[in-house]
Amino acid sequence: MPSARLAPDVAAFYATQSAFSDPGELTPLYADLPTDPAQLARIARDLLIHRVEGELYRYDIPQDRLHNDAETRYIDDILRIITERNDAPLAQRREPADRFVGVCRDFTLLHCSFLRHVGIPARLRSGFADYWGFDGGFHVDHVVTEYWDDERGWLLADAQLADPLVTDRFKIDFDPMDVPRDRFLVAGSAWRTIRAGEADAKTFGLHLPDGPLVGEWFVAGNIRLDLAALNKIETLLWDVWGVGAGGDGEMTDEIRELYDQASLVACDDVPFEEARKLFAENDGLRTPKTVLSMAPFNGHSHVTLR
Repeated sequence: MPSARLAPDVAAFYATQSAFSDPGELTPLYADLPTDPAQLARIARDLLIHRVEGELYRYDIPQDRLHNDAETRYIDDILRIITERNDAPLAQRREPADRFVGVCRDFTLLHCSFLRHVGIPARLRSGFADYWGFDGGFHVDHVVTEYWDDERGWLLADAQLADPLVTDRFKIDFDPMDVPRDRFLVAGSAWRTIRAGEADAKTFGLHLPDGPLVGEWFVAGNIRLDLAALNKIETLLWDVWGVGAGGDGEMTDEIRELYDQASLVACDDVPFEEARKLFAENDGLRTPKTVLSMAPFNGHSHVTLR
């Protein structure tokens, strides 16, 4: 008998596709997918290459793909790009030149789309990982899958790690389908750690060529992304909205208190009704129909979501 229980309404919500994860008219491509979460993670892994993995896979990523692929918000459009480059069945591993060039969010969204298709509740989680090779306890901005296991409950999985080439490169010492909660901190947990004085906010974020993106405001932004994903609005990581989005200089005590409240639902043990209510009722957290996209290569623009 299963040892974990998920309320039927919660199971139904997370086992149903979102506007972002729905393959739409390309659903027939999913016809022969396996039902095992680990196999689905490997299929997602083998259809994509991360923007920073060119050297690892010995592939010189063309500039147009480097700049533009990861601007694709919706799975049906991602699938179109993949199948235009190689129309083989999805379970067939692509060579790097045939892959979609994305970021962690894209691996995770595709994995969640597969899982939802086979009836497994799944959701994206935004937070910070400590396993990408940075020293000094730095936690890298990252997105992983959280999926339901009937024996153990919600588990974290990192589809980007579903290739031994990657796990060997980063000396991963855990099962990518069961990422330890202390190796990946969901955004709310990271926020509470910082607020308790147990971690420096400057050790959470991204190191970029033109300087780091770190600090309370960045972690708060991840809470917004995580709360949105818990409500199945799975935006690009550089889609921006809400309060406190302009930098640490905007982080007043009132705004911090708002994220204190949000961190209690964007946590490991998500209270579903509270996550739905907080998102629906708070203009400072809820994703608007039009967001500011701060694209890393293509500049800033306002984008209206489906």
